[in-house]
Order: sequence, then C-alpha cells, then structure tokens
Amino acid sequence: MKETTIKNILDQDSFSKNDLMRLLQTTGENRTLLFKKSAEIKEKYIGNKVWFRGLIEFSNVCGKDCLYCGIRKGIKNLKRYNLSDDEILAAAKFAYDNHYGSIALQSGELESTFVTDRIENILYKIKELSNGELGITLSVGEQKPEVYKRWFDAGAHRYLLRVESANVELYRKIHPNNKKHDFQRRLDCLKSLQDIGYQTGTGVMIGLPFQTIDDLAGDLIFMKEFNIDMCGMGPYIEHADTPLIIHSAQLLPLVERFDLTLKMIAIMRIMMKDINIVAATALQAIDPVGREKAVKIGANIIMPNITPGRYRDSYKLYDNKPCTDDSAEDCQSCLEARVNLADAEVVYGEWGDSKHYEKRRKGAKAQRRKGTKAQGRKG
Repeated sequence: MKETTIKNILDQDSFSKNDLMRLLQTTGENRTLLFKKSAEIKEKYIGNKVWFRGLIEFSNVCGKDCLYCGIRKGIKNLKRYNLSDDEILAAAKFAYDNHYGSIALQSGELESTFVTDRIENILYKIKELSNGELGITLSVGEQKPEVYKRWFDAGAHRYLLRVESANVELYRKIHPNNKKHDFQRRLDCLKSLQDIGYQTGTGVMIGLPFQTIDDLAGDLIFMKEFNIDMCGMGPYIEHADTPLIIHSAQLLPLVERFDLTLKMIAIMRIMMKDINIVAATALQAIDPVGREKAVKIGANIIMPNITPGRYRDSYKLYDNKPCTDDSAEDCQSCLEARVNLADAEVVYGEWGDSKHYEKRRKGAKAQRRKGTKAQGRKG
C-alpha cells in the first residue's frame, strides 16, 4: 500500500487526528511544505494584511489560581494594580488618534457587580470618545451569560476566552481542582459568547508540562469543531513564582516549543482558512523575530501594548515578557517595522473582523429559518 506523504495530507480538505500529529512532527522539507501551504491560504483568504488591536492590560488583580500564570491570586510578592477609568480612556484615545481599528481590554478574571458595572460604563465611554469607530475585544474571563450580554449591548463585539488545553485531564493538571477552575464552565461560557453574538475566540498553550502531540492535535480538532472565529495560541513559558515551575526540567526546550507553536498556527490557518489568528507576544520572548515568522505563515492580528508603561512589569503572565519598557509610540513603530519585514502591511482604520464570523452567523440564521419552516409544516 502506497504511503501517504505530507504533500498528500496537505492536499486534503479535512484531517484526521493522525494526519494532524504527522503535520505537527514535520521537519526539513516537509516543514517547509507545511508553511508554504499555510502562507498560500492566508494570502488567498485574508490577504497579506495585519490588523492591530491596541492592548490595554487594565488590571492584574485576579480571582483565579491557575498553576501556570504569573498574575495568579496566590502570588503574594506581585504589585497589584488597577488602571483608573481615565487611564483606560486615555489609552483608548491613543488608539483612536493613531487610527488603530480596534482595542483589546484584558485583565485578571474577576466576577462581581462592581466589575460588571465598571466595564459596561467604560465600554459606553470608549464608544463615545471614538464616535463608535473603535472595535472592542474583551478578555476578562468567565462570566454569567447576562453579564456577557450587557457588555455586548454596550459595544464589545469580540471576546477571547482561552481554554489553554482542550484535554480535560490536562486542564485539571494545570489548574486547582475546585469549582472556580471548572473545565465545563469554561466551555459553557464559550458557547454563551457565541449564542449572544460575539466574535468568539479561544486558544491554547503549547509545550505545557504533561502535554503530548496527541493533545495538541486534539486542541486543533476542538477549535475546528467549536467553530471559533478567532484564535490566540502561544508557547508555554514558565514563571518562577508558579507551581508548575517544579516541572521545568521536563519541558521541551524553548526552541522546540516555538517551532510547535508555528506549526499549530500554520495548521490552524489551513483548517480554518478565514479566522483571525494572533501572532502572540510570547513568540518574541523566545525568538527576536518570532511574531514576524508567525505573520508569514498564517497570523494576521498583532496586539501592540498601549498600557501605561509604569504598569507593564506587573502584568507578566510569564518570565522574560518582551516590550515591557516600551512606550505606546515605540511599540507601534517597532511593530510597523516588524510587519514590513514580514512582507505584510498594517491596515489602519478598520476593525478587521473575522470573515469566518459572518459566514458562521449566516449559516446559523439559515439553520434557524430551516428549523422554523420544518416546525411550521409539523404544525
């Protein structure tokens, strides 16, 4: 029986888990074929374009204790901060004045009436100061569906909620075993976000302790089957003050985690041709041109940090986070140059919405209409 080559696999319209595992283990010429294919698909479906999301890390206060995270609740020697409303709005105005199409508001995960009301109020103010022109992504963790709906009505239209691993057993190994860190609740939140109407994103860490190639292939299948609109994936980089640091000797070398991340991005682009994929900052923590390499093979979103500089050292999810001492202006200029080096162009003044989102929503509406007609015939 003739052996299936990597080229044969790449010519397929769908992939088995075994296919994905083979792609994740490619080297040499086969790896080059993978990246060539993903670059071609990005060019065809997205174009040679990159959209900025001005990142505002507005608080490092977190109610969770995830075992890998540098702002976990259990870290006692971390200087906690919470930007004032005026500081958040000033950062948003910088993005608007510099023609960023969108911003992303990110913080630790907290649930309370105060947090709900505050974010809702800030969303309305950002829409007001930008004449409704700034797109807004939220990444503030698990919330009740009614909270997500209030924020959606206030102007947020994208939401990123990473699962970090779609394998429930691995998820439990990297989180405390309690109700606050429940895998099913995270999936329920993702479904709520989709149902409300958000462009919904998730993602995983690559190179975690205990993680296998089989796990990573499963992550890709999960994201495809969940029908996500956006993807944010990055290499796992350990933090010295977290419980998982005890497994650091067993981790893949950083260069291998970096390579696997590029392959995950490339395969994700091939599997889901028209979604938005972020070139994660963590890539640059390993390779000085890491984000450019991701853009070349499939990523189309970059997040310049526009958080006021004096707070950035206190939002280190992992060690050696780059660009913490850059000003917002420096970060923009640097990333423009990096995008140009990747033979791409930054698109200003556009939201850069996921093309997949529109297709998914139209499909859902058509399905509802079909169901209504079928119900009518039964009646």
